[in-house]
Amino acid sequence: MIVIDRKIIGMTFAAHSAVVEAGQLRFFAKAIGETNPIYFDESAARDAGHPTLPVPPTFFFSLELTRPESNWREQAGIQLPRVLHGEQQFTYHRMAYAGDTLHFEGRITDVYDKKNGALSFVVMETTVTNQRGEHVADIRKSLVHRNG
Repeated sequence: MIVIDRKIIGMTFAAHSAVVEAGQLRFFAKAIGETNPIYFDESAARDAGHPTLPVPPTFFFSLELTRPESNWREQAGIQLPRVLHGEQQFTYHRMAYAGDTLHFEGRITDVYDKKNGALSFVVMETTVTNQRGEHVADIRKSLVHRNG
């Protein structure tokens, strides 16, 4: 049976930044079935009190995927064919918009088992700030590793 190395708790990921592009926002909003025009039309966004297109809910997940790859999974004993996406949670502190540069700082906060060790859960948390250093969001996600 595979055992996920708990020494990865506390491991940090290389901080990275991503520019929020209007075209990406429109594409993402369409992909998730969003119909509110503030996510597609800059005039509608301004009419609703936004300076430009706001970031749709859960878009931070896409930007977080732009993080430079590292070998943390190998260090932990994680095998990608055995991985499932377990959970995703967002806590929003302020709006983000097209044109913002968002900064992501992530870390592994927990590793635990269920089903008598058949499943291991790796919990990761990421803090998102904007170009002004303002706290925009927190992302918490769980990766599930099938061990058996």
